[in-house]
Amino acid sequence: MESRRIITCVREGVLADALLEDGHLAELSLIPKKHASILGNIYTGRVKNIVKNIQAAFVEIEPGLLCYLPLEEVRSPIYTRPKKQERLAEGDELLVQVCREAVKTKAPSVTTNLNLTGKYLVLTTGNQVTGYSSRLKGEEKARLKGILEEWGRLPAGLIVRTNAGQAKETELWKECERLCETYRYLTEHAVHRTACSCVLESRPPYLTSILGSRSESLKEILTDDPKLYGQIRKFLMEEMPEDTEKLRFYEDTGLSLKALYRLEKGLNDALAARVWLKSGAYLVIEPTEALTVIDVNTGKYTGGRDKQETIRKINLEAAREIAGQLRLRNLSGIILVDFVDLDKKEAQEELLLYMRELLKRDSMKAAAVDMTALGLMEITRKKQKKTLAEQAKECGI
Repeated sequence: MESRRIITCVREGVLADALLEDGHLAELSLIPKKHASILGNIYTGRVKNIVKNIQAAFVEIEPGLLCYLPLEEVRSPIYTRPKKQERLAEGDELLVQVCREAVKTKAPSVTTNLNLTGKYLVLTTGNQVTGYSSRLKGEEKARLKGILEEWGRLPAGLIVRTNAGQAKETELWKECERLCETYRYLTEHAVHRTACSCVLESRPPYLTSILGSRSESLKEILTDDPKLYGQIRKFLMEEMPEDTEKLRFYEDTGLSLKALYRLEKGLNDALAARVWLKSGAYLVIEPTEALTVIDVNTGKYTGGRDKQETIRKINLEAAREIAGQLRLRNLSGIILVDFVDLDKKEAQEELLLYMRELLKRDSMKAAAVDMTALGLMEITRKKQKKTLAEQAKECGI
């Protein structure tokens, strides 16, 4: 099993949150300390207008801040004022949660499907059934089903996360009670709050990354900032007490935490257009307004005499690197990959299946859809927050 380490440090007003897997930088987020993210926040929103030709509404969550709400996403809405008609209408006030940050020229997106996330469970208002992570093993899922059946009916739907696989029933129930208490606060008290105001702030991103890490693979949480150390410790003691001992305060004044784990080099590499592979081949990654294009080149590769086997090795190595770069750079939306010489149907099928397996490891929903008639691989990855390049620009890097 891979070993994971979370590094959180602050330099020049920028908070860097990094995830290392087996010593390699796998994910990196940059957060300007003066601008708090609204992703995950829950608001009492007011519907400003409904645009029927795009089947969407625009909801004001703060004075002057409009968010995009697809009408197909309006399921089991929690209204904060009585209304006569069933359909969503201008002037309606309801609880919404920010599900995607503003990306480039696009406004933030919101949903009426409120998700309250814990380490083991997610309480969700959009669906009354219980869902299970696809990464849970068969015996784990069977055990958890037996436990949840004894709980009876809950006030909302439930998603059982991968972390729940090894959790004790007492840990699961304690978290479920905490999530249900938050749900009751929203439905009984928050609904009376003033329109266009935040009723529940989400956790800071650096705490969310800790919460999403699998306990058995998380070996250490490191920070060199006293204030962050206190916040993380308080969070762990309240919500993840079994992981509190993994937190460590880094005190070496001779070598900074950022330098020790080469985060600056990792960031520079992740912002570069060209990515060299060990074989001597390389990728060129070019984000555009509508999609991201990735080109695979043979470069300096000097493999064996068998041309087809050489191409096969380059493409498989490139696929592994691309799956990693999607996470590291937080690339999302539509991604088109031009692999080396994919004329043969068998080669396309092998590569497509391999990429699908690689993308299963991504914490963000991602899929290799198909190969186009021109031999390009189509990949989609869920948009939720800004790309690493956009974060860096926002932080003045």
